[in-house]
Amino acid sequence: MIKLYDGGAYLLNGVTIVDEKEYAEKSSAEGNYVAKEEAKKGTMAYSILNAHNVSDNMDHLKIKFDAMTSHDITFVGIIQTAKASGMTEFPIPYVMTNCHNSLCAVGGTINEDDHVFGLSAAKKYGGIFVPPHIAVMHQYMREMMAGCGKMILGSDSHTRYGALGTMAIGEGGGELVKQLLCDTYDVTYPGVVGVYLEGKPGPGVGPHDIALAIVGAVFKSGYVKNKVMEFVGPGISSMTTDFRNGVDVMTTETTCLSSIWRTDEDTKEFLTMHGRGEEYKELNPADVAYYDGMVYVDLSDVKPMIALPFHPSNVYTIDELNANLGDILRSVEVEAEKISGNRGLNYKLTDKIIGGKLYVQQGIIAGCAGGNYSNVMAAAHILKNCKCGHDEFTLSVYPSSQPVFMDLVKKGAVADLMAAGAAVKTAFCGPCFGAGDTPANNALSIRHTTRNFPNREGSKPGSGQMSAVALMDARSIAATSANGGFLTSASRVMDDYEIPAYEFDDSSYVSRVYQGFGKAEKENDLVYGPNIKDWPQMSALTDNILLKVCSKIMDEVTTTDELIPSGETSSYRSNPLGLAEFTLSRRDPEYVGRAKAVDVVEKSRAAGNCPFEAAPELKEIFEKIHQIPGNEDVKASDTEIGSMIYAVRPGDGSAREQAASCQRVLGGLANIAFEYATKRYRSNVMNWGMIPFLMDADPEFEIGDYIYVPGIKQALDGDMSDIKAYVIGDTVKTLTLHIADMTPEERKIVKAGSLINYNQVKMLNH
Repeated sequence: MIKLYDGGAYLLNGVTIVDEKEYAEKSSAEGNYVAKEEAKKGTMAYSILNAHNVSDNMDHLKIKFDAMTSHDITFVGIIQTAKASGMTEFPIPYVMTNCHNSLCAVGGTINEDDHVFGLSAAKKYGGIFVPPHIAVMHQYMREMMAGCGKMILGSDSHTRYGALGTMAIGEGGGELVKQLLCDTYDVTYPGVVGVYLEGKPGPGVGPHDIALAIVGAVFKSGYVKNKVMEFVGPGISSMTTDFRNGVDVMTTETTCLSSIWRTDEDTKEFLTMHGRGEEYKELNPADVAYYDGMVYVDLSDVKPMIALPFHPSNVYTIDELNANLGDILRSVEVEAEKISGNRGLNYKLTDKIIGGKLYVQQGIIAGCAGGNYSNVMAAAHILKNCKCGHDEFTLSVYPSSQPVFMDLVKKGAVADLMAAGAAVKTAFCGPCFGAGDTPANNALSIRHTTRNFPNREGSKPGSGQMSAVALMDARSIAATSANGGFLTSASRVMDDYEIPAYEFDDSSYVSRVYQGFGKAEKENDLVYGPNIKDWPQMSALTDNILLKVCSKIMDEVTTTDELIPSGETSSYRSNPLGLAEFTLSRRDPEYVGRAKAVDVVEKSRAAGNCPFEAAPELKEIFEKIHQIPGNEDVKASDTEIGSMIYAVRPGDGSAREQAASCQRVLGGLANIAFEYATKRYRSNVMNWGMIPFLMDADPEFEIGDYIYVPGIKQALDGDMSDIKAYVIGDTVKTLTLHIADMTPEERKIVKAGSLINYNQVKMLNH
């Protein structure tokens, strides 16, 4: 059972939940009332944030992190940005892993060139470099960097190490650049929601089942959006730390900001086994702790789950799905038709019902969620002496690190998996974002990975190719594999098997990982492959701006994978203009051409030419602007012209800054949204010099329309709650925009035109 409390709640002595109103009445009568503001300081989150806040204001935090991490889709751009901003050495441990572009998805040398660049940067600036196939990013951080009371920042949305007592946050590259420049991560003090765990997971129930149940309960209501999820309660100790890690990493799919867990002797044992026993300290909430919300979870009631396409919150129990296959699968087919843009691709799930059972085409156990030791051991136990069969169904297993792989080999699990027909591969994140094991057209893949967003598995509806992913725990994937590909709950096959203790061996890390922190070789040169390019010049904001609507997306949510597709496009991440060619390519293929046409006009204007020569239509537009009172003297030559995207809720999913930077290098100047799906995407928009407008009304403009915003710099200096804009068409219509609170630094970054520009100005002034 999962229950969401209405309003706030108090946790007393770590075990008793009391509704906020009931607490006030009861404690006042007993004379031991603790005020809410004081009780808020009793959370574990407060103590960790307080310890890392370098300002004297806990309402507006300025955080410095203990360490950072990036993978090979993001570290090149981060280093290029930091270098352009004046960085000479990494001031904190910075781990660069190579777990995303590990394979050469498009041919040529460009993926490996990024790896060579990363190693050269680790040597020059004093970093830690984890070569391809050695570990996925988050497993390495769990094993080697996380510790109780620490904070870690990563350029990946699944940066979550809460089960090890570490508050970790996934953000776009701009926020990592700030840390490399010894600046701060600025954020309003977040709400903290308790997640109270009771009971014990039943046989066949794994971490993904618990995680999916929680995601399904909280996502749609936004119950924990941009808040910290604080895991408390006795149920925590019913799970090993490795098991908890698998639950924790999926908190990202709730849209929370971060997570933190109560620690215990098992946490201590995990850290000690990894050679870092000194990193352990007991974390518990105070005797009286106030939470802005409370999620109650009885682990004993959780059943094996499945998240059907196209979101981790689209959850059912496997038994429920099997009992209602036709009705439930038809509802997903309707959604598939919408996602395909009504192109008649005819993606089907009901055609996979054979003899009343659902037959799937592929199983994957991989990455930071699925490739953990306990998951693979449980899967191997279920598959021992079984066969996956000779038909279409295939199973691939990716242990999350070489140390995990080594122990699985020693314990015979790898042999058992191989004998059953599974392909066992090295550490790789590709199946999670469409760069490996893409299913066949019209196929269904079941995966213990983190996401099942549209197109994230690698399909391309615009090219007539579409498949889909359902998320499941490794145990039920193994049960399905043992049943020849027919969907099966692990609770129907799991016995009382107990996973043997893990034995960590760091020899593969000692042999291959470059440990350069504190040993910068500043005289060394960075090694550039031909695809690695610097960021193009971006203009500073002018007093008045003119936006051309280049895409209008009315979907309920627009993911970062739709804004900039993952998969083989990832190979171009080190080439800003090359990657920008893929912007919105699977959602609005005409966007790039529209944006580039606007950018030609702006570049001509910035070079001192009359914009009417590049775009004669602007003469009439500015004649109408001059009819707006107070704008009679506005000059086209002084008005920045940029492209704009409207989306209802943009930015769910990945932390990849390229979802915003690609718009910017094409001349993007703003987003307009009803709401931003995540803080990290909004931060990316601002760090790349774009304005994160909000609009409460439905958009009364279309692609190709112009929106004029006068006095934007003055608006950025004000409260930003009521910004007048104008849709310039056959008539002039007033538009009311607003911008949510921005820090003083964020306002300066947007006015400067980008974080790079802002830092270059700061460097000159100092």
